[in-house]
Amino acid sequence: MNKKHLWGVAVVLLISGIVLYVDLRSTPIAQLEQATRNINVIALILVFGLMLLSYVFEASILAVLSKRKNEPKRSEWSFFRIPLIQALFNAITPMSTGGQPSQLAAMVQMGIEGGRATSLLLMKFIIYQIVVFLAYVTTIITGFHLVATKFAGLAIFIAIGFLIHVGSIIFLLAILFAYNWTKNAANWIMNLLAKFIKQDRVSVWRQNTLEKIDTFYGESQKLKKEKKKLIVCGILTVLQLLCFYSIPYMTLVTLNVPADWASVTQMNIMIIMFMAIIPIPGASGGAEYSFQTLFSTFISSNGTLIVGMFLWRFVTYFFGMILGIFGWILKPKKVVSPSNN
Repeated sequence: MNKKHLWGVAVVLLISGIVLYVDLRSTPIAQLEQATRNINVIALILVFGLMLLSYVFEASILAVLSKRKNEPKRSEWSFFRIPLIQALFNAITPMSTGGQPSQLAAMVQMGIEGGRATSLLLMKFIIYQIVVFLAYVTTIITGFHLVATKFAGLAIFIAIGFLIHVGSIIFLLAILFAYNWTKNAANWIMNLLAKFIKQDRVSVWRQNTLEKIDTFYGESQKLKKEKKKLIVCGILTVLQLLCFYSIPYMTLVTLNVPADWASVTQMNIMIIMFMAIIPIPGASGGAEYSFQTLFSTFISSNGTLIVGMFLWRFVTYFFGMILGIFGWILKPKKVVSPSNN
């Protein structure tokens, strides 16, 4: 971690601290005490368990994708630390831009060659995006009206986040099923940009874009040939997201707040869509605001709402940061594949 990342940590802690201070200042201590007395300890343990299971399923996806004949056995820790490190760098970089590079660095540390590590992460990304896209579409169809009627301002930002994700999925699908057309479209866009921006800069953009299109197309073709891996990793991704998306519901159970899983999970997915467009490390400020705005429909007591927001934010965000620091420090033994020698 460099100074830039430390600044990211500082920004996150500062904004989260300010939000918590404002909430606590306006909330009677008696309400907070009542909320904490109502905490169900077993359910609280299950909340942390769901987050850990989410990391386990994500690590298992990489283990399945990396498995091949004559591949040396690597420790469970070497795979488990990858999603932890991703959680750390997603949390401290704007728009979660540090997650992918940090995973790549972690895989190289465990002995996987850089080019192959990039391919594995790209395969994982394809599967993840498809599953998340299906979750987003289902949620928008079945639950968006709840937000649109009660929280019109927030609904606009959720819709923007959804459209951004749809745009990225359309681009990925275009590469998969209209490879030549996508490359021609990319070149046309670059030619248009060259009329307004320096040629040298556009040339770099063109080269990087076309290389990424070629790499993505190549990896998608490999993935098509490994249908068994595709199915297994698809199931693991569904389980990973089910664990992660269920954390707010289990948080309400922890606070003995009555709610149904489907409604709470729909709200949570829409919060995640909103957080995707906040250009601050960890979407700090916006995440807390959106949670309080949406979950006020389930929680009548302001004290319980604040405690619930703090538990949710700690488990899904700060817990991963803490584990990620240990993951970054405790490096596994480097096991080099025969092909790397």
